[in-house]
Amino acid sequence: MHHAVNAAGRLDRLPVSRFHWKILGLIAGGAFLDAFDIYLANGAMASMVKDGFTDMRHGALFVSSTFMGMMVGAFIAGWLGDRLGRRYSYQVNLAVFGLASIAACFAPNIEWLIVLRFIMGLGLGAELVVAAGTLAEFVPPATRGKWVSLLAVITNSGLFAALAAGYWVIPHLGWRYMFALAGVGALVVWFLRHRMPESPRWLESVGRFEEAEATLAEIEQEVRAQVGELPPVQRAVDLHKGSVPLSALFAKGMRGRMLVAALTAIGVNVGLYGFIAWLPTFFVAQGLSIVKSLGFVFVMSIGSPVGGLIGYFIADRVGRARGIVVSSIVSVALGWLYVTLRDPTAIMLVGFCLVSAIYTICTLGLFGYIPELFPTEMRLRGTGVAGTCGRASSIATPWLALMLYERFGVSGVIAMVTAILAVLCVAILALRVETSRAALEDIAGDVGNAGNAAENLDDAPAVLAPEGR
Repeated sequence: MHHAVNAAGRLDRLPVSRFHWKILGLIAGGAFLDAFDIYLANGAMASMVKDGFTDMRHGALFVSSTFMGMMVGAFIAGWLGDRLGRRYSYQVNLAVFGLASIAACFAPNIEWLIVLRFIMGLGLGAELVVAAGTLAEFVPPATRGKWVSLLAVITNSGLFAALAAGYWVIPHLGWRYMFALAGVGALVVWFLRHRMPESPRWLESVGRFEEAEATLAEIEQEVRAQVGELPPVQRAVDLHKGSVPLSALFAKGMRGRMLVAALTAIGVNVGLYGFIAWLPTFFVAQGLSIVKSLGFVFVMSIGSPVGGLIGYFIADRVGRARGIVVSSIVSVALGWLYVTLRDPTAIMLVGFCLVSAIYTICTLGLFGYIPELFPTEMRLRGTGVAGTCGRASSIATPWLALMLYERFGVSGVIAMVTAILAVLCVAILALRVETSRAALEDIAGDVGNAGNAAENLDDAPAVLAPEGR
């Protein structure tokens, strides 16, 4: 009987062990390289222009091709992850990214590099979609927020790592070696990920019961060898749903969640490419050269992992939904303050706080809240559709910001970001779904059988309801 698998109940009762840290390491390794490669583009492009390999027009196409690839890759990864498995999707996107990165080292001209950058983008856009959703399916509910926040800390550190590597590698070895560094790293992680098990939750949801049972037994044996006798299973959950169409994401009961997930991804990308990436040009226009300095870039880059650390401390205490709302309000307030400043010290301090606040939204939203909103059988497709919307907004935001700046000044740009984050906050408050400390199946349980029916083994009410503490 497939009911005997009970992947959710058996995984959720496992004590934290080296197994969980191994899963985090294997997932975070690829996510870190994902961020590293995204951020190396600016330094590489500047070097390419300086060396005469390209001009600014082709350089802009090079950057745009990254985001176009990421937008398509996010959707494809979600489909592959729900259709063929988390591990399969992981290995495909990492191989695509790694091989295209190595090929980029040998690109004969900028046209070839633009094509290869689009292919790299397919893998880059896929990575975060698979990473957060897969990790959530392995780690215990009570501390899931901390685990996904640790993933965010490692991933967001890719910005700092790309800057640090670029300052030495590009002047001494050249921009091609930056792609080589990312490509070789991706293939190393691809090889290591062969040790990573498939998600038993997903295996059970698609009816591969024998594989789910075998994988769970192996995981339990590994954890038992590390921590001793395992605690008893507290709940029975039937995850088997079979094939679920993409249209289920827009069915009654799921539409609100899909909308909030998309708005969360859009809010993060508008914040990153409206506030963080674009607003420093305002200071340059005002003659404040500090934003071009090494110190400014260094301080800003530290704010990205700090946002992940803030998420680590509040994700399971304040909650993902409430944390996103509070961080959005703080980000808007700091944004309006940020552009009124003229003192260099104040600019760096407030700018650091602003970057940290935006990346707190990123941590709680992209890494935690979005994949938690969807049941196992459509988790990655829901995350992928939301990611596609987010990437589309990252392409449109710079153009919209420029148009608003030319017509209304910097206030128009801040008003745009404020409006997006305000709509996000209203949508989250209207949805009234808090995922903190709740089992994934409890979060999905309200969605008219789109989720999973869970019952306590002793016929008592299911533990850890969405608002549970």
